[in-house]
Amino acid sequence: MKSSRHTKILELVSEYDITTQEELLSRLNEAGFKVTQATVSRDIKELRLIKRLSADGKYRYTTNAKNALDNQATFESLFASSALSVESAENIAVVKTMSGMAQAVCAALDNINYNNVIGTIAGDDTIFIVVRSKYDAVYLADELRKML
Repeated sequence: MKSSRHTKILELVSEYDITTQEELLSRLNEAGFKVTQATVSRDIKELRLIKRLSADGKYRYTTNAKNALDNQATFESLFASSALSVESAENIAVVKTMSGMAQAVCAALDNINYNNVIGTIAGDDTIFIVVRSKYDAVYLADELRKML
């Protein structure tokens, strides 16, 4: 449900000049998504929507696609040059990095929107990535290993 709602939100902000959360809530309700203002607020944060000045002088919600691509490229570059290994255990993926690089790689990871990541923590050369399930940990570890 959340994934389809997020897809619909992205569709709505690209199709309409949505200027307020209330307007987005109304359009979601019209599309059959019965949500609260608090849910819409969380969705905006999770989708990293921003308000940009449009040609008519009003601020409207939009995606920050260019910034997302920059964040992804930064992460991939840091990861490829710093990570040494990736393992998974239960619902945790563990990344070993060169000494002193874990916090930079972890911060770059936090700036992108990896699915099902609950949180991260970094030391000097180790990153713990907590995900929702064992399956998610295995999948994430496999994806990260491809970048090594």
